Amino acid sequence: MTSNPLREALRLQLEAAELEFDWRHLDELWDKLAEEVGELREAAGEGRDRSEDELGDLLFMAVNLARHLGVDAERALARANAKFERRFGHVLKHLPELPPPGDPRRLEAMEEYWQQAKQAERAKG
Repeated sequence: MTSNPLREALRLQLEAAELEFDWRHLDELWDKLAEEVGELREAAGEGRDRSEDELGDLLFMAVNLARHLGVDAERALARANAKFERRFGHVLKHLPELPPPGDPRRLEAMEEYWQQAKQAERAKG
């Protein structure tokens, strides 16, 4: 297995594109992404190996879509990770105020703090 699967996916896609084995229209990519989501959903109840295969296909397609959008998939994922850390950090600051573990209201309260963090980020621009 390669040390950076996102980079390897991009390399493979660029190699194929050089030979004109590539998507022609962005709409095709959106449709294929939706298809891969559906296949993963179906595979979820069929065992780990099938789920892993379908998730891999979905991730490969996401890298392909990123390439066609002119977005660096690695950078996009790094930004998403950082965003999650910031928002979850806000949730963690309020941990003492949350209902105790096992309380069905806990997740809802956590989601409220998550949304607060999200709104605060958007307000900052």
